[in-house]
Amino acid sequence: MIPVVPVESCTHVLAEFDCLDPLLSALRLDSGRIKCTCLSVSRKWLALGTSSGGLHLIQRDGWKQKLILTHKEGSITQVSCCPHDEDFIAVATSQGLVVVWELHLERRGRPERVCVSWEHRGQTVTSLCWDTAALRVFAGDVGGKVSCVRAGSAKLGKGSAFVMFPVQTITTVDSRVVQLGYTDGHLMVSSLSRCYLCDTEREKFWRVGNKERVGEFGACFLLQGQRGQGGQGGGPPALLYCARPSSRIWESSFSGEVLSTHQFKQLLACPPLPLVSYKNEPHFNPAQTSPQSLAFPRLLQFGDQNLLTWTDSAIYIFTPHSGQVLLWTEVKDVVEISVFRNEIFCLHGDGRLSHLLLVSPDRCVERLMKRENWTLAATVCCMFQHTVITSRARKSLPIDRLEHLKAQLNSASQQQLIGQLEEVISKLEPLDSACSSRRSSISSHESFNVLDCGIYRVISRRGSQSDDDTNSLANQSMLEEERLKEFNFTEEEQVDNDSQSVRGEGDRSDLGLQFLPLTFRSKPPRVALQAVRDSVSSFVKKTTEKINTLQMNSDLWPRPDLREGIQGEVTVTATPLPEEGEHEMNAEQSSSESELQELRDATKKAISQIQNPMVLLDPVCLGDVLQDWAPVLERVLGPEDYSVPREITPLEEEELVSSMSCCVGVQPEIVAAPSTNLDESAILTEEEDLGETIPCSTAPVRASFPPLANHVELIQLFSPKPLPPDLQADLSQLACLYLEMGCPGRGGVESVCVFLRRFFFLLDQERVRKMCMLRYREHREVLKAYIAGMLEFTQASKVVEVIQKGDLLKSLRSLRELQPWNTPLLLSHLYRLYEKHGELAVRAYPQFYPTILPSDIMAMALPSHFLPYLDNLVQSRAEQQRLSFLGSLLQPETLRQDWLELALSQDAPLRDDTLTPDGQPRWHSHFFSWGYGRLLSLLIRLPADLTSKQKMLEMCRTQGYWMGYLYLCRELQRRAEAFSAICRLDDMTLLEEDDGIVPQSLDEWVLLLQLSQQISSVDEATPTSPLPSSTNGSCSDDTNSNGTSDGSSDLSNSSNDWSIRVSPENIILRLVKVFGPDQALTALQERGIQVDLSSRSTLVCDLLRMAEKRQRALIQTMLERCDRFLWSQHA
Repeated sequence: MIPVVPVESCTHVLAEFDCLDPLLSALRLDSGRIKCTCLSVSRKWLALGTSSGGLHLIQRDGWKQKLILTHKEGSITQVSCCPHDEDFIAVATSQGLVVVWELHLERRGRPERVCVSWEHRGQTVTSLCWDTAALRVFAGDVGGKVSCVRAGSAKLGKGSAFVMFPVQTITTVDSRVVQLGYTDGHLMVSSLSRCYLCDTEREKFWRVGNKERVGEFGACFLLQGQRGQGGQGGGPPALLYCARPSSRIWESSFSGEVLSTHQFKQLLACPPLPLVSYKNEPHFNPAQTSPQSLAFPRLLQFGDQNLLTWTDSAIYIFTPHSGQVLLWTEVKDVVEISVFRNEIFCLHGDGRLSHLLLVSPDRCVERLMKRENWTLAATVCCMFQHTVITSRARKSLPIDRLEHLKAQLNSASQQQLIGQLEEVISKLEPLDSACSSRRSSISSHESFNVLDCGIYRVISRRGSQSDDDTNSLANQSMLEEERLKEFNFTEEEQVDNDSQSVRGEGDRSDLGLQFLPLTFRSKPPRVALQAVRDSVSSFVKKTTEKINTLQMNSDLWPRPDLREGIQGEVTVTATPLPEEGEHEMNAEQSSSESELQELRDATKKAISQIQNPMVLLDPVCLGDVLQDWAPVLERVLGPEDYSVPREITPLEEEELVSSMSCCVGVQPEIVAAPSTNLDESAILTEEEDLGETIPCSTAPVRASFPPLANHVELIQLFSPKPLPPDLQADLSQLACLYLEMGCPGRGGVESVCVFLRRFFFLLDQERVRKMCMLRYREHREVLKAYIAGMLEFTQASKVVEVIQKGDLLKSLRSLRELQPWNTPLLLSHLYRLYEKHGELAVRAYPQFYPTILPSDIMAMALPSHFLPYLDNLVQSRAEQQRLSFLGSLLQPETLRQDWLELALSQDAPLRDDTLTPDGQPRWHSHFFSWGYGRLLSLLIRLPADLTSKQKMLEMCRTQGYWMGYLYLCRELQRRAEAFSAICRLDDMTLLEEDDGIVPQSLDEWVLLLQLSQQISSVDEATPTSPLPSSTNGSCSDDTNSNGTSDGSSDLSNSSNDWSIRVSPENIILRLVKVFGPDQALTALQERGIQVDLSSRSTLVCDLLRMAEKRQRALIQTMLERCDRFLWSQHA
């Protein structure tokens, strides 16, 4: 039973409709190495600062990356978009640099730094704030300093771009700056102890209130009525709101006088509203009603009359003028928030982003239904039923739409939800009451005038409490794509053009205008277009029914003569047929029935024989049975002349395809060769379970396929004759079995491809997909033929239209909305998406696992593109699950070697940088960064047999991946080879770390010492050449467990550290520390090893002897004291 939200909490809800994970994946911000650190949003941009010093500017229209601004002065800590000129953006780095960028997008120039400030050098900038009228940026840091920088630009006048304005220090407050705000010449500074106001024109300061506070508390201006204009223009003056302890907020004037204190502690003793998200089902707990004493670290203006704040676990929205809590919702791990109108962009602690919208529940249900998320829409409808049942919700949720929503639910598994939704529908208020209340609200709250066309133009008064003003955030934030979807008519080209013109007018209309449809006036354009759409749909439906009726008569549908290359036209007249025509029609019909009966008999005979275990388990007998059945199938349902395909001229080919296009009503594209893109083949109407059922014709409709040997091979998507369901099922089973057996009696992969194309309508798509992955894995031609058929089968899907527009994020979102997924259909769309976007699309495919497996992606993508997919797929799991998850993907086991070889060859150091000419490890070459080091480490650590580990060891050695080589040497007990490699790598840390190899006996220490002496003597004879430069970047001392470098120090710095070199003296000192000076030196002398210690090493040995003696003495003293104590207790 879904709990119902109380009526007082039903006005708004936070909803997450979009997923930004593909965007982060495309920017490579979803890995552990580079993360998003800050964000800012404006009307046009979403700016993301990263830990590597990069600033990504994402164009919100389509979520396309526009620019990357790099900074070598540290990671990005703050970013702020200019509110009145989106060509400027301010950035602060971890070293204290403040930069103002001018993007020059209008002139298509290169972005440039128009202002640079080092006023906060060595300090962390904690807040940035733009002047609301000028190109001026205020910055505050952890030391309490507040500065101002002014940007010069050619937009300010001639010569302004060459003026360098000095950096001005505004003030230094008592503690760290928490938040800055500016409006109407007044700067607000909120520190850890109090809030200050500064008149920047008269240079005067005020303290807000008299009481101090301790901790992070935010503050902001609330611009009432004139948002974004500094409170100017005759509207009410802006007010300052300052957070206080215990969930309190001060309301203050520009003079610093506290006007009132808003207490929200008891008001927050209400249950949190659920977050409506596609990720999981919303849950509402009415029992959670305890008061909350919170400290609000930031305050932001949200909309016209609301304040937004957050903690690390929840988001709160207040309406201060009425002193009420609009809502609060639990959102985990929130670090930073940026808002624009009714949109909220959240940055979480793990670096991911979420995009939330504040909408009314009825608008939320409407958008969920447009995305065909039926279960979630019904859940929200039942949970917020107090809003849905009101009369004003009928504008967005008419009764027929709610009935349609109920019809989309599963009656078997969602019976309880359907019953609750029926109860909500029974309580709905009629639309008439909504009209009457709307007209009464117009007269009391709004002014309006009537245009010449009969439309009411309603002018809302600022600050009014009408229903539409309450939902103003939801009205003004309707997304562009949603407005386009409202007029997405595809039945007729003319209707589509009309809808586009209406969309253009709607886009240019003012969002603040409200329109009322009047019954005594002419219908508005949307109603007229809806009527046209219904008329066209009815016409198409009736026409399709008539065609299907005519197709039952085989005399009226002559077979296409492929030898002539011309499709005959179908003409239907109302004149009665002559008697000869009737006899011929009856003869043709009887002949068709006899052929179907022959096929039915052959099919029944084949199935009865296959049910015999002796036949089913014997491949030879099974092949004979299918070989006897196949000719009957080809004679009845196959093309007329399939034995000798005739070569045709290009003119005949063009006429054939054009005639086929006339049958299906589309324009095909001629494909020139098999190697061309599969998704550019002819468009064909198909039936696909994507929410719409397209009427299927029984006429012989075929699609063109890339020709082989200058032949036109056709993919038959539908049966040329109507088949009963039982016969269709039996034929499908036998056809799939015949294909799995390799087409007995015909032989060759080419015959398999031909059979697949000719009888595609009989085959089980999922079964054939698995067949291509297992049975015909080595024969790519079969997979190409199957994918070509699936591309034609799904060509009429609405998803194809979205993919063809080239917007990757919208395409991925449309694919997610198809859940539950059908694997063959989803795979065909992914092929189109990969053909359009390449590697960028493949990086986002892990979200479709396990519906789409890595084997499918391997067959689809290039090896260099498959590797990022595999890496992202493994990294999407929790760290403790990655090893077992990767092991589950290795089916068959031979994939381990292929994936390891691929990971060692992609984004890897040059072989000359890791190996010497004689194949030995080059000095310090294990510090090089490997692009897929994490994946390599997991592949090597997977359990494997002895032979596989030996092959992996050899691959690591030949490629120079020394961290993996050392690990495998330790696993295979080839310790001598590992010690030799460590001596050549010249790094003592490899003998002590967890991934290193520590000598376990005195003999191994002696072996290590001898190897070190041999290599040292060779190095002294041959001077060591400097390490070759690597295309992967400089080496680092600090390496992680995967062998990838995380530090930034240069290799030359590490070579100066004498203590990490694998020299004989260092090995002797390590041996002395393990076994003691006397025992170690004696053992070396017994083995005839010459020990030459420097003065420093001799001193270390002496100190170790003294420490050893003192330790023995201390132990002896402790034992004696214990002995005396025990004897005293015994006495």
